[in-house]
Amino acid sequence: MKCAIAIVFAAMLSVILAAPLDDSANAQILRQESDVQPNGYKFSWETTDGQKHDEEGTLTNPGAENESIAVRGSYSFTADDGQVYTVNYIADENGFQPQGAHLPNASN
Repeated sequence: MKCAIAIVFAAMLSVILAAPLDDSANAQILRQESDVQPNGYKFSWETTDGQKHDEEGTLTNPGAENESIAVRGSYSFTADDGQVYTVNYIADENGFQPQGAHLPNASN
């Protein structure tokens, strides 16, 4: 289970690091928190260039064959156009489900 939490955390970190490096190369960390427990984790951080990320993962069906991690989170950043974009997401047995005002909505 700890391995699964580490894999999810590493995957999310790789997404963050893949973001464009314009002003963020000089950004300073304003806040950084993390808490890893046997049945889940949570972390959050904020930088001087306006980036923010909050995430919480919870172990579901512990000990069962279908044991998994359900993740909820949100991240935001200021784009080159000066607009702040925010993505709220859930990642669980139904896959990765992002939502944001700037993202297409399949139900429309």
